[in-house]
Amino acid sequence: MSEPVHRVILLLDIEKYSDRDDVEQAYLRRMLYDVTDQVLEAAGIDETLRIRADRGDSVMELIDANASPTALLRAVLTEIPVQLRMVNRMASRSAQIRLRTVVADGYVAVDGYNGWVGSDLNHACRLLDAQLLRDALRERTDDFALCVSQSVHSGIVRHDHPGIPRDRFHAVTVGSKNGPLNAWLYGPVPGSRGPGNGPEHRPEDAQDHREQGAAPAPGGVGDRPAPEVGTAAPRGGVSVSFQGGSPSFGGSLVTGDQHGVSGGQVTGDVHLGGTGGPEARR
Repeated sequence: MSEPVHRVILLLDIEKYSDRDDVEQAYLRRMLYDVTDQVLEAAGIDETLRIRADRGDSVMELIDANASPTALLRAVLTEIPVQLRMVNRMASRSAQIRLRTVVADGYVAVDGYNGWVGSDLNHACRLLDAQLLRDALRERTDDFALCVSQSVHSGIVRHDHPGIPRDRFHAVTVGSKNGPLNAWLYGPVPGSRGPGNGPEHRPEDAQDHREQGAAPAPGGVGDRPAPEVGTAAPRGGVSVSFQGGSPSFGGSLVTGDQHGVSGGQVTGDVHLGGTGGPEARR
């Protein structure tokens, strides 16, 4: 086995690969290779500076420490979404490709069977397989979800390099069989709203205020109900209530048709209707 050397680790995995038939899987593998090559080319990483391992539905790249990890991460953020849009717009629905991606670094050795050995690599693979990253991709409308290791965040992301917006990365903890792993997720955390960590807004959460009973309906004043449909809301914030019995208007300017009240400004409360005639109301 070779001595462990420091490498940048790039992992890409196809979502729902096993759900496809053989023809579709062969197509997806070709697209995965093409996307990976385009990303590494955009980062200026020559083939002599990387080693690739094929895992069927995923690709693993060990990148020489002499290559720029900053350029790689920038290319991952900018080039992968572009390449996926180009591929998917021409593909059938069953051949759409969506990717989970991890960028990490650490010490990795290559054994006599061309296998890769290293705890840092194991951690990167567990991030790729984490349920949180799967959920992040499933909740998004785009076709790409990225997680970076704590060391990549500390060494690159937090410095806010051009093309690597640090405010788009959010600290997460993912579970693994060897305990929790700290990492940073690019984009909204599953179950959060936007770049923050508050509750995510879902369309089914939007309900009419009257159904929730949590706030007065639009147009109401205080805890009074809004006018029924077909009743014009009075100007000046005056409330109108028809709940049975005689209509009642709070004192204000009365406009429009008036019966029993001469034109002009009326102060105080005006009560229309009742059980008696004019004599009974004196």
